Amino acid sequence: MTRKKPLPPPEPAVTPPPLPPPPPPARLFPIVGIGASAGGLEALEQFLSHVPPRSGMAFVVIQHLDPTHKAMLPALLQRITPMPVIEASDQLRVQPDQVYVIPPNTDLSLLHGVLYLFEPGAARGLRLPIDFFFRALAVDREAASVGIILSGMGTDGTLGLRAIKEKGGLTLAQDPETAKFDSMPRSAIKAGLADIIAPAEKLPEQLATALQHYRNPLASPGPERQSDLNKILILLRTQVGHDFSKYKPNTLYRRIERRMGIHLIDRIEDYERFLSENPQETHLLFRELLIGVTSFFRDPETWVSLKTQVLPAVFARLDGRTQLRAWVSACSSGEDAYSLAMVFKEALDALEPRRILTLQIYATDLDAEAIDIARRGVYPLNIAADVSPERLSRFFVPEEQGYRVSKNLREMVIFAPQNIIADPPFTKLDLLTCRNLLIYLTPELQAQLLPLFHYSLNPGGILFLGSAETIGAFDDLFTALDAKARLYQRSPQSLPFKLIALPGTPPLPPALEPLPPGPALSLQASADRLVLQRFAPAVVLTNAQGDILYINRSTGNYLEPASGKVNWNLHAMAREGLRLELLQSFQEAVRNPGHPVTRAGFRLTGLQGLPVWISLEVEMLEQPAV
Repeated sequence: MTRKKPLPPPEPAVTPPPLPPPPPPARLFPIVGIGASAGGLEALEQFLSHVPPRSGMAFVVIQHLDPTHKAMLPALLQRITPMPVIEASDQLRVQPDQVYVIPPNTDLSLLHGVLYLFEPGAARGLRLPIDFFFRALAVDREAASVGIILSGMGTDGTLGLRAIKEKGGLTLAQDPETAKFDSMPRSAIKAGLADIIAPAEKLPEQLATALQHYRNPLASPGPERQSDLNKILILLRTQVGHDFSKYKPNTLYRRIERRMGIHLIDRIEDYERFLSENPQETHLLFRELLIGVTSFFRDPETWVSLKTQVLPAVFARLDGRTQLRAWVSACSSGEDAYSLAMVFKEALDALEPRRILTLQIYATDLDAEAIDIARRGVYPLNIAADVSPERLSRFFVPEEQGYRVSKNLREMVIFAPQNIIADPPFTKLDLLTCRNLLIYLTPELQAQLLPLFHYSLNPGGILFLGSAETIGAFDDLFTALDAKARLYQRSPQSLPFKLIALPGTPPLPPALEPLPPGPALSLQASADRLVLQRFAPAVVLTNAQGDILYINRSTGNYLEPASGKVNWNLHAMAREGLRLELLQSFQEAVRNPGHPVTRAGFRLTGLQGLPVWISLEVEMLEQPAV
């Protein structure tokens, strides 16, 4: 009988050495999308022949190609560049220092640096392959995305450049004077979306230089760097009249980095000096900070929820009212406002039994240039990618270079410049949209605006936020109707604060100061002045934007300075109860010169809180002949 040997004692557990920290993620190499159409072959050859073979960039060429012709573009381009030129194929990973060409009769997209081919979703003549790829490029590469528009007809690529710029990428356009067909580059430049404009052969050098500067991001803001940022903010406030100090620092730094890269400036203190010496650059930085994240029916599923679930419930709660009020804040160039108008009409059509209801939309933005675009209501052909054929047919009128919003839709919307941070809010609203603004603001400012939105809405009113925004800690003020769609309902409780009017009034601006004494008035002039002072109504003369040029007598019952920075704008100064009627009448008068718009018999609270019954007349005056 054999005896089993005892098992050896277990060895003491050895703690494995800690794993080394993972290496920092490699910086994404830039992917450059190049859009071209008619006359594009010559421009592509001029561009690629000046790209060095080891640039560290990948190039994806999207050209409008005849779907019935054999693909010859890769062979033609290979003759003028040492980089490999490859026809794009499905699931092909993009590598730097290579050129990829879209095949005929396909749409090309990008996901995690891999190309994917799609059958075209639109009929020939309506396709927008450049926009399609640029939008995917912007989402996939963000700040490492580059969009270039070369010679071509139409407007394909303009909306794609906007998407790239929104993500912090770089945008370039061929100088229209050097393009065989200038429609595409002119469209991008006119929209203010081209960071660099140059002949095709000059673009590679400028692109490489800008990217070299742009790849050196600003360090985390220390005390010295914060001081330089504050100086830039002071220059903005002084020269354009708006305070961006409540915007998130990271947002400000990204936008400033873009402008520094374009001007080949390495240090923020040098850029601050450049700003102080070049007021035009201050305006361009202001425009950069206001790049609107917008398109028709952005996040389409949220609009479906608004149309099919939320609006019918709002209609059911109207209690005999026939008009709804909505405020589209931060409306940019108007796409959200017009999207809301379309969805309202469609929801109303589906209502059973049918009811006669109207919607008055007040759409505001800090950017006066964007407001002008919104008022015109003219958009490029590219919107066909976001607006269905049925909606295009019903709500738009085709024009030579795009679509104009139909008159009955435009009349639903009143556009006006407004600083949501400083100017008084709209009130008694059924719906308030603020999409993709809060993400750029500091938490402290968000905490001020959300209670303000609660104050602006009627009980049960709807708040519509952007896809990356929430109500945060204010779940006592709002209830989620569809959290995924960012649709919230105002809770009934009152706010725990009061709106306080600041005492005192600012001095009159120079245009409103009394005239210096002149020669003695004649008896006729004295009589005219007495009649005007005692019997004529108060008259205010403004420009087309509502900025006050002249006042003929006391208007304290109707106008009061808004709190905060001095703002002598009629819409900002109008007292509660007058502002909405005034905005509507003002916009109607601007649309119909020579036809006075009258509103009679409504009440507002005047001086000392006393009620005042007034009538209002607005008329657009023609410039008198000299």
